Amino acid sequence: MRKNQRVFLQVENNVAVVTLNRPDKANAFDGPMWLALEDAVKEIELKQSIKAVILTGAGKSFCGGLDIKQAMAEGINLGDKTLRGGYEALHYLSGVFSRYAKLPVPVIASIKGGCIGLGLELALACDIRVASDSAVFSIPEVSFGLVPDCGGTQRLPRLVGPAMAKELIFTGRRIDSTEALRIGLVNHVYPVEELDREVDQMAAEIAAQSFDALQASKRCIDTGIDAPLETGLHFETSSSESVLGEKVKTMIKHNRQP
Repeated sequence: MRKNQRVFLQVENNVAVVTLNRPDKANAFDGPMWLALEDAVKEIELKQSIKAVILTGAGKSFCGGLDIKQAMAEGINLGDKTLRGGYEALHYLSGVFSRYAKLPVPVIASIKGGCIGLGLELALACDIRVASDSAVFSIPEVSFGLVPDCGGTQRLPRLVGPAMAKELIFTGRRIDSTEALRIGLVNHVYPVEELDREVDQMAAEIAAQSFDALQASKRCIDTGIDAPLETGLHFETSSSESVLGEKVKTMIKHNRQP
């Protein structure tokens, strides 16, 4: 990994913990953080022992969004990357989040404090979101004359429904963890002092499962969610067969007529 210390990666007991590390800036994004987040996911992709991933933030916040003050003054410094034009740059930035969504294993966002803008879009790229009772959520890009362009306009409607997503995006208003739970934005809410323990326990439960079954189940859900039911069922059957292989023949008895 790059040694800019913007993101820490720790792997233990088949669980990877990715920690955004700018606590003095509420873990707000700058260029080096994007690069470090990309390096972390590349490393996870190469470690076949990993069965679950936790995404979290150092200090009191998950992520405060883009470091706007720095971006306005210096731009988003992506080092030696060559990006031709705005579309390609935005595609890269969004693509880093998408790599977490496409990981073959479940990714859990452990959210405390602020989960704002890019922070929320990163959490939306995770499979499961678990929040503390102190967490607050907002996707305020429109308030700054911007579009939520790292997955916000696509993933949020799929999670909470188009009408609620439009309300949150169009107004940019903040909601607390109770409201986030009510609308289905997060799976669970715990007291802040219990959050880490609960997330660790969930990750351990996931990591105890078969990697092949986890990967195939995640792929079935993600592929089938926007497909017609029959297409999704066909994909589910094919995926299950590929996981079970020859076991199918021994598990299912054939009643042949004489």
